[in-house]
Amino acid sequence: MWPLSSLRTRPVARPDFPLTFPEFARRFPDDEACWHYLVQSRWPEGVFCADGNPAWLNAKRKLFECKEGHQWSVTSGTVMHRSKVALHIWFWAAHLVTTQVPGMSAKQFARQLGLRYETAYMLLQKLRAGMVNPERGKLRGMVEMDEAFVSGGREAEGAKDVKAVVLAAVEKIGKRAGRVRLRVAPSNRTQDIVRFLRAYVEEGTVVKTDGNVAYKRIEDFGYHHVVEEMDVDYRLPHIHRVFSNLKTWLQGTHHGVSHKHLQAYLNEYAFRFNRRKTPMAAFQTVLGLGTQVEGPTYEGIYQGTWVHPNPKY
Repeated sequence: MWPLSSLRTRPVARPDFPLTFPEFARRFPDDEACWHYLVQSRWPEGVFCADGNPAWLNAKRKLFECKEGHQWSVTSGTVMHRSKVALHIWFWAAHLVTTQVPGMSAKQFARQLGLRYETAYMLLQKLRAGMVNPERGKLRGMVEMDEAFVSGGREAEGAKDVKAVVLAAVEKIGKRAGRVRLRVAPSNRTQDIVRFLRAYVEEGTVVKTDGNVAYKRIEDFGYHHVVEEMDVDYRLPHIHRVFSNLKTWLQGTHHGVSHKHLQAYLNEYAFRFNRRKTPMAAFQTVLGLGTQVEGPTYEGIYQGTWVHPNPKY
């Protein structure tokens, strides 16, 4: 590990990923170890400002500076920016989120990390913000698409259960599923289906659906449409499994999710699904180290006004 005084523009090797709990605990025992890991991960070629000027470390304030007077911290541009939560807590939180197969509720999170519920909830929501890369590629080749109606959970208590429309598409790669995309939509009408496809699926892709008439016009927008009207559970297995597991997860782990926060949970589900083979490698991604996405504010979360800055939808 380097002394702080040596951290100027020095290039270093990008760090690898801890593969076990004991290894993780040894690698990140305190904030200092986490700080060095962030520097190595974000700037393996050396630290420079946005204008390309070499940077040096203000050891007293633990900020990087350049000759133009720009200053930034190791967490600038990430979901951890301006957080008062210790770095090692962020690291453990990211580790739990990316390695626990069924996910975690905020209450479980609070107990595991010794946090107040409100703090744990904010951490989870900020980490979910780091799960979506605005520049991610579109699905391609062949995809299965469908829609589902998801219960409002707590919103429905003592009132009529108004269900949210969720659109989904999953790549079909041979006999296995590839990447998935999920989105809360105003409706399951053609206009919203086409908007979803244009945001998340490349033109020219083969789109397999059931016999819903709302899909009939998607060929007008550059997609090859295949209708599976008979035995759709067999012929569209991946998309039906996605929705089945999604609903089980929302009800089992989280006991229902309000509609205004549902998209954040869909983002987490898609993140887990797409990285199900490499959960440890997802650790860096969830901290927002490569996406330049800052997390939502407390007000934005609780009012349901924060929307992930995804220009493609």
